[in-house]
Amino acid sequence: MPEPGRLAGRVAIVTGGAHGIGRAYCHALAGAGASVVVADIDGDAGSAVAAEIGDRAAAVRTDVADEASTRAMAQTAVARFGRLDVLVNNAAIFATIPITRGTIEEITVEEWDRVMAVNLRGVFLACRAVLPEMKRRRYGKIVNISSGTALSGSPTRIHYVASKGAVLSFTRTLAREVGAAGITVNAIAPGSTLSEEDPTPETLALRSARVADRAIPRVQLPADIVGAVIFFASPESDFITGQTLVVDGGAVLH
Repeated sequence: MPEPGRLAGRVAIVTGGAHGIGRAYCHALAGAGASVVVADIDGDAGSAVAAEIGDRAAAVRTDVADEASTRAMAQTAVARFGRLDVLVNNAAIFATIPITRGTIEEITVEEWDRVMAVNLRGVFLACRAVLPEMKRRRYGKIVNISSGTALSGSPTRIHYVASKGAVLSFTRTLAREVGAAGITVNAIAPGSTLSEEDPTPETLALRSARVADRAIPRVQLPADIVGAVIFFASPESDFITGQTLVVDGGAVLH
């Protein structure tokens, strides 16, 4: 559990915060004392998560692939809570919005573009939306959620893996651009995580199959990742930027 008060007075946006791991991030940030904006294309589910958290949370329906929508997301955070300190770029097409688990020949151009629009352009647009306020205050924490598959490679889902690999390069470059403004940009690369609220037997089998590759041989849960998010959102990481932290139980060692 996050230490209460560790992020007291901070304001965080979590994209894709209405379901699965994103919901866990929202609760963990709130548990550490932050006010949280739940930004998700599923507006009703986002409102439900905000209601679970209480007065220090707000929901805003956000399509991260749309520039106007991400600008409204940032404006909502400042209008509601008076400031903006943390952005967690979690929104992605993968679990909540299923994609093809197939080879390069089986993935359509339309699906490739759709994945890139959310998983990569969405990170770009969300960062652009929050940077003016962070630069104005000369402080900010951007946490980009990548994937361990970007480091290990993964047969099938080449569009997803490529998008998450690009997030790592994006993270390093943006860290160079905004460090002088007091803004850190880091990435987390989780392993295969049992993030679905109601997993199917097929999903359980898929997550369980990853256990054998890990130094810590068990299924990964959302609770295993939240500590890394809190760390990168906290003052303890103020002199760390452009880095990737792998949280996968020791499947990828580097």
